[in-house]
Amino acid sequence: MTEQLQATGREAVLVEDAAEIRMMGFPILEALPSRGVPYEQVDPFILVHEGRLRLSDMKGKDTKHPHRGFDNLWYVIEGSASTGHSTGPGGAMERARLSEGALLALRTGRGAWHAEAIGADELEEGQSDTEFRGVLFWVNLARKDKQMEPSAQVLQPDQIPVRQEGDATVRVLVGEGSPIRLGTPALILDIELPTGGEVTTTVPPEFQGFAYVLEGEGTFGANRRRAKTPQLVLLGHGDEFRVTDASPGTRYLLMAGKPYGEAPVFNGPYVD
Repeated sequence: MTEQLQATGREAVLVEDAAEIRMMGFPILEALPSRGVPYEQVDPFILVHEGRLRLSDMKGKDTKHPHRGFDNLWYVIEGSASTGHSTGPGGAMERARLSEGALLALRTGRGAWHAEAIGADELEEGQSDTEFRGVLFWVNLARKDKQMEPSAQVLQPDQIPVRQEGDATVRVLVGEGSPIRLGTPALILDIELPTGGEVTTTVPPEFQGFAYVLEGEGTFGANRRRAKTPQLVLLGHGDEFRVTDASPGTRYLLMAGKPYGEAPVFNGPYVD
């Protein structure tokens, strides 16, 4: 087993703390863009933000903003958050209610409005004290696809495939069994080890990516580097990624995809 891991197991090339930044006045953890990892090493993944917000803090704030040129995915870890996006007929705003464990996949394509009136539905229902925790990630589109028609898809928690691997519960946000398709083959997995232990995940060798630790800590990769929340773990080459000696409740997102090999042009909310 050890020889097999050395031959095929991906190493944890880098372990880095997420940066603490502010967006729209709110504290946010920014795992990507990384201070130590150039885009070429995480292509097609552009951005990973984690936020914890109280809906009452959103009252009266104009949260709507435009995006272009990538897939924008928003995964709710805790709580509930309603939001709107301009993917209705003729660009009309349509709203989605994202409960805990739900995923919004917004293909911004040639341009779409996003995050209109976050939490407005809950505030109208008198749930101003509701807190939510979510992870937002941007995944690039090939240059040939950047003028696509915008679209949105919501997966409720019971629509997300769940399987057991080793000691872990694995929720498949993108990958086998999930209806969400990105512009390039990819895996986005929510991996949780309720009692700790270990798990080995198959990752196609042509994919590159990382893990982002949401809870707990464990030993990551064939070279057994320790990582904890909220850290990013860059994956090396190989066809599987192993986590061992995880503490109870450890949870991380594993994101890996086939790179485009294109150099995107970053212009604030637009990726051309």
